[in-house]
Amino acid sequence: MTDSLTLEVHDLEVPVLTGIYSEETHLPQPLRISISAELDCPVRFAPDTPLSSSKNYLDLKRAATELPAGVHFTLIEGVADHICGRLFDADPRVARVTVRIVKLAIAEHGESIGITLVRARS
Repeated sequence: MTDSLTLEVHDLEVPVLTGIYSEETHLPQPLRISISAELDCPVRFAPDTPLSSSKNYLDLKRAATELPAGVHFTLIEGVADHICGRLFDADPRVARVTVRIVKLAIAEHGESIGITLVRARS
């Protein structure tokens, strides 16, 4: 079995231009985004292991919060795909990304309605 490291950032609330219905297309919608990224990892993490042996988890946060300005994503699946692509492009050690997105505006009783996209590096 090969070791792996999973970095996680959960429950970011991000306003995103997304949707297919007329009431959704003119204003950003609040999305709750969670990301997990699996990395190849070294054999051991010693106390003095440098950050370059892992990945800055803020890179995951930025992939979700720094979306292209003015771009309307028809589907939230497109938002998730964009996040995956950005993480793969930024670091060849990222082997697999999971993005979970919940559409907060359509919840009526606190339920979570959304998608989970899992992409492996091809």
